[in-house]
Amino acid sequence: MQSVDGLSKEAKIAYQAFLDMSDSKAAHFNCLQAIENKYKSGGVPGIAENLELEKLLASHDKNVMAFKTAMAAVTDSDEKNTLVQLMS
Repeated sequence: MQSVDGLSKEAKIAYQAFLDMSDSKAAHFNCLQAIENKYKSGGVPGIAENLELEKLLASHDKNVMAFKTAMAAVTDSDEKNTLVQLMS
């Protein structure tokens, strides 16, 4: 397995941005799933649940943009290939 140890500072930042984006995606999805499971029988989510979901989505959107920006800063094609392997 590839390692981040030999990567440039920019590539390490991009990899951390990927991890942050993955975490925020999972948090948002888990919240959606919990709401769906809770209200399968016809109930509706409350204001607090909707606000939490909105907060998680905003966090994920921010992380997606940070990842996009960080990946654009990685200009070396070998490092980009390594990052793709690490993210797989």
